[in-house]
Amino acid sequence: MFRKLYSIKILIVFFLLFFSVSNAEDIFLSLKKDKVNVRYGPSFESPIKYIYKKVNLPIKQIDKKENFRRIIDFKNNSGWIHISQLKKINSIIPLKDKILFKKPSIFSKPLATIRKGRVLVVQVCKGNWCKINSQEFEGWIDNKNIWGQVN
Repeated sequence: MFRKLYSIKILIVFFLLFFSVSNAEDIFLSLKKDKVNVRYGPSFESPIKYIYKKVNLPIKQIDKKENFRRIIDFKNNSGWIHISQLKKINSIIPLKDKILFKKPSIFSKPLATIRKGRVLVVQVCKGNWCKINSQEFEGWIDNKNIWGQVN
C-alpha cells in the first residue's frame, strides 16, 4: 500500500514538473505594421482598446484564441491582436541605457548611447551580444536587461 501511494506521488510530481517547464517558455513576437489595433477581446467585433503606431515593436504572447493572440508589452499594456498583424520576433527594447559598440566586445570602439525604451532591430546574436541597427547607428550591444527574445 505504501509503495503504491509513493509511486503515485512521484508520478504526480513528475507531471507537475513536466508541464510547468514546458509552459514556462516565453513567446515573443513583433508588430508587422506601423498601425496595429489592440482589442478588448479576441474578435473583430470587440472594441479597439488602443492602437500601436510602431513597426517592429516587440510584444509577448500570453494567450491565444483561434486567430487572435493576447499580448503584453514592456509597459504592461495588454490586449488582443489578430495574428495577421504579428511576425516572428526580430527586435528588442533595452530596459536600461546601453552602449553601442563597433564590435562585440567592451574593449571595442563605443559608437553611441542607446536609450532605454528604444526599438532596435536585431540582425544577428552571438553569445551575449546582438548586432542591431537603429535609425542612425549599427553596432553591437550586450543582450542583458532587454525586452524581447534573442536567439
